[in-house]
Amino acid sequence: MLDTLITSKTRIKLLLKFFLNGNTSSYLRNLESEFGESSNAIRLELNKFEEAGLLNTSLEGNKKLFKANTRHPLFRDIHSILLKYTGIDKIVEHVINKLGEVESVYLIGELAKGLDSPIIDLVIVGNINKTYLMGLAEKTEQLVNKKIRYIVYSSEEFANSNIEYLLPKLHLKIWEQ
Repeated sequence: MLDTLITSKTRIKLLLKFFLNGNTSSYLRNLESEFGESSNAIRLELNKFEEAGLLNTSLEGNKKLFKANTRHPLFRDIHSILLKYTGIDKIVEHVINKLGEVESVYLIGELAKGLDSPIIDLVIVGNINKTYLMGLAEKTEQLVNKKIRYIVYSSEEFANSNIEYLLPKLHLKIWEQ
């Protein structure tokens, strides 16, 4: 649906990259290899976002680093649209809110990196019924047209683990009690 409103595939990729997870940052050359597109097409879109104040930039050596301007008045709205576009809002509504004792949920994997993916990878922390979760996840997959993969940790397991080791650097907390 987003591709109906925004016809530039590069622009959609950049929105996902920077606005789904506001902590994501990248250089032009990294984006070029990730997207498999010319640096010129990406640069034009980056410049438009920067001029509109949607992206912040900084220099690291001779490289220009791009990152979402999370203080921009439209950041939360764009983020919300992307949660709907990726189906994460449905996961929160149809799965997480019905599980009971959920402490936190992290989005990991390709989507957390800002790349569109047919799979939604989650780490769920809490004391929940895993059989019930499996049924809810299967039903929600039909709604979002994506596969849902998850790892469940009890509160105790998660507390005793090393969070940096457990979660990749790029993750997004999508729910917290």
